[in-house]
This record gives sequence, structure tokens and C-alpha cells, in this order.
Amino acid sequence: MTQQSTEPRTTAEDAGDGSRQPAGRSWLDRYFHITERGSSLARETRGGITTFMAMCYILLLNPVILGSVQDVKHNTLAHGALVTATALGAAVCTLLMGFVGKVPLALAAGLNVSAALTTQVVPHMTWPQAMGMCVMYGVVICLLVVTGLREMVMNAIPLALKHAITMGIGMFVALLGLVKAGFVGLGQAGSPVTLGIDGKLSGWPVLFFCITLLLIFMLQARKVPGAILIGIVVGSALAIGATKFGGLTPKDWGGSPPTLSGSAVSMPDFGLFGHVEFGGWGSIGALSVTMIVFTLVLAGFFDAMATIIGVGTEAKLADDKGRMPGLSKALFVDGAGGAIGGLTGGSGQTVFIESASGVGEGARTGLSSVVTGLFFAACLFFTPVTQLVPAQVAAAALVVIGSMMMSVAGHVDWSDRATSIPVFLTVALMPFTYQITTGVGAGVIAYTAIKAAQGKWREVGAFMWVLTGIFLVYFSLHPIEQWLGVK
Repeated sequence: MTQQSTEPRTTAEDAGDGSRQPAGRSWLDRYFHITERGSSLARETRGGITTFMAMCYILLLNPVILGSVQDVKHNTLAHGALVTATALGAAVCTLLMGFVGKVPLALAAGLNVSAALTTQVVPHMTWPQAMGMCVMYGVVICLLVVTGLREMVMNAIPLALKHAITMGIGMFVALLGLVKAGFVGLGQAGSPVTLGIDGKLSGWPVLFFCITLLLIFMLQARKVPGAILIGIVVGSALAIGATKFGGLTPKDWGGSPPTLSGSAVSMPDFGLFGHVEFGGWGSIGALSVTMIVFTLVLAGFFDAMATIIGVGTEAKLADDKGRMPGLSKALFVDGAGGAIGGLTGGSGQTVFIESASGVGEGARTGLSSVVTGLFFAACLFFTPVTQLVPAQVAAAALVVIGSMMMSVAGHVDWSDRATSIPVFLTVALMPFTYQITTGVGAGVIAYTAIKAAQGKWREVGAFMWVLTGIFLVYFSLHPIEQWLGVK
């Protein structure tokens, strides 16, 4: 690192256009800076496949979420069209992230955005108008990127909180995997969570999750390359065999058995593409529209920011201060994902934390995202094939990645209460509230409050104070809406 620049540079930036690099390297290597980031074509390919396998469940889950709700005119979205829209949005955005952002981050329909659409938006407007909301919030985030505000916010967050965000996401990802596998479930008699169902593990899918998880851990302990991918392939093969020869039913798998139903090839249904409307919101008022867009922006902004920090740190794309300069293009693609998702009809697209599974397999460049994007594109025609990887098996990769992301705990000064309290709140509240944004907000507010109590409010920085104000509004949205008379 030189002393001439006020902003640190990543290895990709130092590489420039590749003209100063040794001769004989392929254009692919030069374009994606594979050698500079210490990776290889095999590792990027393996990482891209692993990321896809870890997040392909979105092709099944997102259509279920969006297709189960009627809009204000009692219209529903067709399942086939939703699968196509989900695959198309993920393919386009992930390919853009690979070619433009050049970082190992994959995008797909954000479940938080889809949930907000079904609970807060669609009951008051039509589906085309709801997709218009996605376009609007995507444009807002893109404007924040163009003005430099988004990257400034990321760089303003203290290093300890960035480590906390990484750990918190690790815990969140691990819990997500445990829940998807059926290892953790809803508690009974006042208990919020419990082991499996009614306090005990039951069913073959949980067993295959455990086998896959232990296999990956053992392979990692022996430093076997491709441990996660090998584990998922072996786990899927066992699941397919047990289903075919052991008599397991769709009910045993929660409705999605690892089998092909009919042909492996299916033609895409682009019936939802371009069905976007702006206006016609007179029935709910401009203030309600503003609140909805504000909520979507907050979720899309900070969830993606936290994910980018966590995955970027794991991929060693951050400098020694936890900053990731040169990611403005990646941030722009992430913001544009909201608008692209609205246009495709599959909900706003956002960076997926499952990208960490590919990073765990060695992915360091945008080439892995290109691989993931191509697989999503293939799913436009081979959607049934994705059903061969059970969600319970893929969930094992999430738990493994969660354990890997906890390694930064050693960089936190736990003896300093001004640091440890915000870090603890960030790490704890992400999994306990099942929301990444909540953990980030709690950590930011606690950090500024404690610094102010110590008389060190000047150390916080202007952007951190602004973030504190934004998160105070975020946590107070319900009483504010009640006060303003917003439904």
C-alpha cells in the first residue's frame, strides 16, 4: 500500500487493465484478476457451483411466498411465471455482478423484500404497482451509490462493528441452515425455539443434513479442496438413493423430494416480465407510498451492506481497516437489482449471504458469479433439475460457512466495553430477531450512545451519527406511523 492515496486499494485495482502483468495469461485471468487474488479457474468454477447449490432453493421458495397472496384486486401470480421470473432476475443480476462488479457475490430475489411486498404492499395495491415499488427503491439505492453515499456509509462503520457484522451474519447463516434442515424448530409451551420438532429430531432429511454437515467438517479438517461441494454432492446422492429405494415420500421432505417429476426440460414462462405500473396509489396516499419505499430501501441497503462486508471480509477483499474501496460498481449492481427484479416480476434482487459458501470454496473474483449466473440462466429451461438438491442437504453448507465466519472474533477487543457491547448486540440480535438489519442498527446505536457517554462523541464521525438517526427512525416506524395516521 502506498502513502500517496487517501483511499486504500484492492489487489484488483492495483492490477489495472492487466498490461503490467506477466505475459501468457489468458484474457479471462486478466479480466477477472484471478491470479492477483490468489485464485484459479478451478476454484472460481467450484465456488460458483457451490454458491448456486446453496441458494437455488430460492427458485422454490420465492414463488411460494409471492404466489400465495392476492393483491387488492384479488389477483394472484402464476407459479410457472414466478419460477421463470425468479430465475431470470437472479441470472441477470448475478451475471452483471460478475462482469461489472468482478466480486464473488450472487444475487436473487430478497426474501425480506418479498415478505414486505406480500404483507405491506400487495394488500393495498396491484401486483404491477408493487413491482413498481421495487423499481423505485432500486433507483433510490442506485442514486445513493452514484453520489458516493453508500460507500461512504460502509467506510464510516468502525472496524469492530464490521467484524461484528461478519460474525452476526455467520450466526444468522448458521441458524438459517439449522432451521431449513429441520434441526431447529418452533418451540412449544413458551419456548421460542426447540430441537427439531417437539424437542426431538425426526425424519430422514435431518439425518442427511447431519451426515452432510459432519462430512464437510471432516473434509475441511483434512484440508480437502472442494469440501463443501463434495459434501453437498454426496449428501444429495444419498438423499436421492434413499428416496428412490427407501420409499421416502414428498411429505417426508416437506413437499420437495430430491426427484425429477416429468421431463428435466421445461420452457420458461415470461408472463410477468415488464408488468410494472407507476401511480394509481391514490387509495393509500403519498405518505404511505413514501413509508413503503423507505422500508424497502432500509432493508435492501443495510442487509446488502452487511452481506457485502461479511462476504468481502471472508474473501479477503477488505483492507487492514475493514474497508473495501473499489466496490462502487458492485454496490450499484446490487442497487439496480431492485429495479431489475421489479421488471422481471420476481421481486427486488439483492446480494445473498449464501455467496459465502462459494467464497468458502475459494472463490475470490467475479468469475464465480458468472458461473452462478449461468446456472440460474440454465434453470430457465432446467428448473426441475434443481429439485435434486434437497434444501436440508444444502443447509449444511450454511452452517459450515457460519462457523467459518466466526473466526474474526479473535480480532475484537472484548475487554473494552465500548467495543464489546455493540459487537455483542450486533452478533446476538441478527439470529435472535432473524433480521440482519436489526443487528446492524442495534450495534450502531449502542456504539454512538456509549461513545457519547464516555465524552468521545467526536470520535464517532458524522456518518455514524446520521446512521444512528436513521436506525432510530427505523426502530420507531410503528409509533411514527400511528402518530401520522398511516395504516
